[in-house]
Amino acid sequence: MTGDAPVEVDRRAGRLRRWLLGTGSEQPVQHPGPHGRPPEHRHHPWWKVMCLTGVDYFSTLGYQPGIAALAAGALSPVATLVLVLVTLLGALPVYRRVAVESPHGEGSIAMLVRLLSYWPGKLLVLVLLGFAATDFIITITLSAADATAHIDENPFWPSGLKGHEVLVTLVLVSLLGAVFLKGFTEAIGIAVVLVALYLGLNAVVIVDSLWRVVTHPSAVEDWTTTLSTGHGDPWMVVGLSLLVFPKLALGLSGFETGVAVMPSVRGDPQDSEARPLGRIRGARRLLTTAAVIMSVFLITSSVTTTVLIPPEAFQPGGPANGRALAYLAHEQLGEVFGTVYDLSTIGILWFAGASAMAGLLNLVPRYLPRYGMAPTWARAVRPLVLVFTAVAFLITVLFEASVDAQGGAYATGVLVLITSAATAVTLAARRRRQRGRTIAFGTIAVIFIYTTAANVVERPDGVKIAVCFISAIIVVSVLSRLSRAYELRVNQVELDPVATRMIDERAGRRIRLIAHEPDHGDVAEYRAKLAQTMADNDFPDDSDVIFVEVHVTDPSDFETELLVRGSMADHRFPVLRLASSSVPTALAALLLEIRDRSRRRPHIYFEWSEGSPGRNILRYLAFGQGAIASVTREILRRQEPDPRRRPHVHAG
Repeated sequence: MTGDAPVEVDRRAGRLRRWLLGTGSEQPVQHPGPHGRPPEHRHHPWWKVMCLTGVDYFSTLGYQPGIAALAAGALSPVATLVLVLVTLLGALPVYRRVAVESPHGEGSIAMLVRLLSYWPGKLLVLVLLGFAATDFIITITLSAADATAHIDENPFWPSGLKGHEVLVTLVLVSLLGAVFLKGFTEAIGIAVVLVALYLGLNAVVIVDSLWRVVTHPSAVEDWTTTLSTGHGDPWMVVGLSLLVFPKLALGLSGFETGVAVMPSVRGDPQDSEARPLGRIRGARRLLTTAAVIMSVFLITSSVTTTVLIPPEAFQPGGPANGRALAYLAHEQLGEVFGTVYDLSTIGILWFAGASAMAGLLNLVPRYLPRYGMAPTWARAVRPLVLVFTAVAFLITVLFEASVDAQGGAYATGVLVLITSAATAVTLAARRRRQRGRTIAFGTIAVIFIYTTAANVVERPDGVKIAVCFISAIIVVSVLSRLSRAYELRVNQVELDPVATRMIDERAGRRIRLIAHEPDHGDVAEYRAKLAQTMADNDFPDDSDVIFVEVHVTDPSDFETELLVRGSMADHRFPVLRLASSSVPTALAALLLEIRDRSRRRPHIYFEWSEGSPGRNILRYLAFGQGAIASVTREILRRQEPDPRRRPHVHAG
């Protein structure tokens, strides 16, 4: 019996591994993320897709008015007006431009990838991914915490379960993780129902509250008296509102999600992937409509909650803290309507966490595997869900499920992403020499840089969390890049007609390649290289050889496609030229392509790299060249385990 136990453990471990790394094919649904079958984007009208982004964007109404009142006090409506102006005149134009520049769902980060290259660009993208992870993770935890606040304050919630905010929030986060471990079905239909119900109920609460404000002018007088007594000069009111504005940046969330879901927007029949003009037009309508709707709700909710709710109710532990509109719904429209409102708020806040989780599962694998900076399991959905859920648990416990405490971290993630988008569109306009747009977008970028810096100084929690995410991403990325250093990371090899003819002409005899790093590229150089290689490797003078030259493009890239071009130097020396991020990877891929095409094992001849072997390996990892002979041979060994089919590698 004891001898059988390890076998049973191994079988269980095997089943667990298959379940973790599997695609969930036993279910009719498809997981988001690249490990499973690539999902085919169903195309929907732009307004339906707007509801999908709206579960994140519109759900901030659940806590934004309360946070604004707590941060700005009587200045809340004026500070919210500043937020709306920044939204309509800053963030909206930026992301309308992002929709044009990046219409395939990659978002503003992809724009920076195209504008910035080499290792500094990759490092910047990793940093932005850290802030994006902060944004999405805090969306999950903050939304769940606010849903808990609505549950806890509801009069029908059992009194024995009140005061357990952390436990209830952890349960909500667990349910969210369970949904993604099981599988995540089409979300747009659910999102449309939730957004329509939630906005409709908010409209009822706000219209009723505005009517009470209009019919009870004493409340407005009390507010204006407080405003004038506390601040006096109107210019001081504006100035203080500008200073307070960074604390209200939660109301800017949702724009990055809006461009990320662009592939789901239905375009014109004549759209192509290169020119999806209808999709771009629909996405811009989506962004504009969402921004206008949210702006109206932000201003009206700020006015009504500030005027009608006592200031002490917004304080931590107060009945309006994190749930100002729900407070009005219960106080003014009764407990039954208030409970219905609570249920709709809980639903959309919880679904906002689902939207954030889906964003993480698509964002992280979208970039890291392309850079070679993700372990193998990062292509699977379920391990990532477990990791993100565990991180959400940790943040919930550290912040004690407090909406106010997490607001700074959430705002930091949102502001950094918007700032990066503003910077990206500024650089894109500058590259196109569009001076007017460069100045306009540059001004917007400066505003968001100030806002981000002010938020970081005021509430550094967001940067602390982001630094943890960034550090973890960089450490995992470096370790992954090292572990995957000997992979054959070429997606496709394409030969031009001249290169094809060179290889086909030699298919019936021994194929010899000489790895050559050109200097002047004259005939004497090729003649000397051939003589040296023949002397070092002792093959006949009349050998028919082909020179191979690899131009290193961006060594920070990982996956690549090779285009092999053939030419003749002085009508005598055949040369194959190709560009790649890595010399050994390109040569190994070319050798395997020649073997498969000619059905012969080609030979390639190298010079040993001078200098320290360790230093040469570091040069290969950082710059794509160094230790070329040994690395090429190792890549071939791993790619082709059968020595009888492996191309020959010679080093003289």
